[in-house]
This record gives sequence, C-alpha cells and structure tokens, in this order.
Amino acid sequence: MPKIIDFFARIGLTLQIVKTALAASVSWLVATAILGSEYPFFAPLAAILTVQVTVADSVEKATQRIIGIVGGVAVSLLIGHWLSISSFSIFLVIIIGMGISKALRMNPQIVSQVAVSSFLVLAFGFQEEGYALERVVETLMGSVVAVLINALIVPQNAIPEVEKSMLALGEQGTKTLQFLATQLRQTEKGQLVGRQETDALIAATEQSIKSLQLAEQSLKYNPFLTHKRTRLSRLSIGVKRLEHITTQIRGIRRGIADLNSGHIFETDLQDTHALHQAMQATAVCITLFSNTIVGPQELHRPALLASIREAEQLQNQCLSTLRSINSNHTLRDIGSILTDLSRILAEAAR
Repeated sequence: MPKIIDFFARIGLTLQIVKTALAASVSWLVATAILGSEYPFFAPLAAILTVQVTVADSVEKATQRIIGIVGGVAVSLLIGHWLSISSFSIFLVIIIGMGISKALRMNPQIVSQVAVSSFLVLAFGFQEEGYALERVVETLMGSVVAVLINALIVPQNAIPEVEKSMLALGEQGTKTLQFLATQLRQTEKGQLVGRQETDALIAATEQSIKSLQLAEQSLKYNPFLTHKRTRLSRLSIGVKRLEHITTQIRGIRRGIADLNSGHIFETDLQDTHALHQAMQATAVCITLFSNTIVGPQELHRPALLASIREAEQLQNQCLSTLRSINSNHTLRDIGSILTDLSRILAEAAR
C-alpha cells in the first residue's frame, strides 16, 4: 500500500487529493439520498474545505465551516427579513458576515465561504421554503463525511517521520560535538567557531519538534491509531532529551569560542588531548541514544551504556588536567564545558 501511494503521489495524485474528491462525491450522494435535494452544492463544498492532513485539522475545519454557514444563514435571514435582494442588501450581508467571521479569527477560506453562503441564502432563501435549513444540514453532512473518510481511509501515521527526524538529530548532534572537539586551539576563528554546525543542529532540532507535533495531531480524534500513542509518548520523551542535549552543545560551542578568543589553550591549558578525547567519546553517545529510543532497546542500549561509561571515565580523567591551572577564570570556563558534557551523558542515560 505505501508503494502504491508513493507512485500516485509522484504523478500528482496525493492521498489527500483522492480523499478530498471521494469526500465530495460521497457527501453529494448522501445529501441527495437523505434530503432529496436535486443540487446539494453545500455538502461537497463543505467536504472539500474539511479534508485536511490530519483528522484533528479536519475536525477543526469542520467546526469552523459549520459555524460559518450557521452565521451566514443567520445574517442572511436577518437582512432578508427587512430587505429584498439588491446591490445594497448584498453589500450589507457580505460585509456583516465576513466581518463577524473575521472577528472570530476563522480561516481566510472560511471567511470567504461565509460571504458565499450569505449571498446564496439571501438570493434563494426566500424563494424556496426551508432552503436555509437544508443548506445547514448539507454542510453538516459534508463535514461529517469528510472527517470519517479522513479517519477511515489510510489514516495518516506521522510516527515514522518523527523517528527519521530523531535519528537525523542524533547524527547531527554527534557530528557537531565532534567538530567542536577539533576546534580546540583554533584561535583564528574566534567567536565564529562552530556557528554553521550548531545552526544545522538547531534546524534539526526544530524539525524533530515539528514532526512530533504533527504526529500528535495525526493521533488526535483518530480511534484507529490509538495503539500508537504509547510509542509516540516514548518518542516525545526522546525528542525533549535531544533538545536538552542541543542546548548543552550550544553552551560548549560558546565556551570553546571564549577560550579560543582568549588564547587560553596557548597559556593556561596547552595540553587539550584529554578534553578532546572526552568530547569525542561523549559525541558518540548522542547517536547511540537516538538509536536506542527509535530502535529496539535490547539491540542498542548495551552499546549506549558502554559508551556512557567510557565517556564518564574520560571526563573524570580530564578533571585531573585542571590541577595545573592557576587561573580561576580558566577553571570556570573549562569546568563549564565539562559540566555540559556531563549533562549530555545524564540525558542519554536516563
């Protein structure tokens, strides 16, 4: 099934487009069968506007659509009670209908549709008995059909995208920290040390958060994916920990930039081998952590724990090199880097 979906998507027929077309046709069929209306335009129109990427978004759009049509009908009936259709009444009903919907912060497409609904009801509502009520019922039918089709037919599962983004974030975290380890004693770069790498890390973090939010939306109001909520909860914890790790890496970048710009590695701490090893070992733990969260724990966790123990030993050995430093300022800055490295291990080990 995924291969078939991918094939049609490449030629422009995405799953959402197919769902939209199906929802429109089914809503027309249901409306004609139940209401007996010959041309139930509002039902497929509501379905088209309601089908969204996730069921939660569809429910939100359906709610806005129903409120919009009810508001449009109410305004049209009120104005039509006092005024017959004319250029002035059309102006009045549209400006009031759109103004109210805009004040309620509805979707811009819905705002326009309120105007359309108001105009149609004003134009035809008093020529046919029960016209306004039928338009509301048609909208309700179209919205319900759209939500059901979106939930029943290949409901979106965004969890694989979360997993993919987490693995990419773990790899980027390892890559960034390893790069920063090579930047010890790079005084010529000054404050710009590792800026490009950390910017890429921040972008990867934002992508993971965005993917997680989309996955949470895809499971909302969708009874057919409830079994995946436990999995998503675990991934959510992993994304938050990786976000914390990103914060620590950014702190390390600033610390190294300050030390390089102050030529500290040339004066107070000329031997950076121990710190370099500690950073490299800690960096490896980040990728292993993301693999452990996404993949089977029994497969990846032993390697993660072994790497954490190795990194802890190297960090402790690095502490012994600080005894020869006499500057409190240097001790504080180096200690800050080691503290951030320790916090990275703490996040990975939790």
